[in-house]
Amino acid sequence: MRIELVTIVVDEYDPAIEFFTRALGFELVEDSPSVTNDGRPKRWVVLRPPGAQTGILLARADGERQAASVGRQVADRVGFFLRVDDFDAAYRRMREFGVEFVSAPRTEPYGRVVVFRDIAGNRWDLLGPRLTRPTTGRTGPSPAPRRVAASRAWTGAVRRARRAPAGCTGRRPSRRAVVP
Repeated sequence: MRIELVTIVVDEYDPAIEFFTRALGFELVEDSPSVTNDGRPKRWVVLRPPGAQTGILLARADGERQAASVGRQVADRVGFFLRVDDFDAAYRRMREFGVEFVSAPRTEPYGRVVVFRDIAGNRWDLLGPRLTRPTTGRTGPSPAPRRVAASRAWTGAVRRARRAPAGCTGRRPSRRAVVP
């Protein structure tokens, strides 16, 4: 299983195609005529970063509600993350194209990062290579092995109880002598 496409709602197809291919270096995978559910013409436009499996589907805003969501698909938060092998080259190419940057580049444990807006106004993170191994944020050992061990012990006790003869508690008799 994998996520193949995410949709980005745009005002117009062609300027968005130019932005994603020229500014970000995406490949145009498909641009086919299609129709809406009610039979009106539209285009099926898929772009993908080189070597990626997940791509974006550009959808032209259809109606007032969709037009109002252009640029605010994730409530003005960073909603898309583009990781690149050469941060400086990608940042330079994007600046030369005139991409709007929301912040200055900074270094985080997950790599160099800068926030930018796409042609529709959605916020993205441009991420360089990871600087450290990803962590869960927890300290100490993972609780998962303890849960697995407890689950196995409980399952074993239930199985033994089901196999035990009626009236048996499942416990071994005490070896201690009973003194009156």
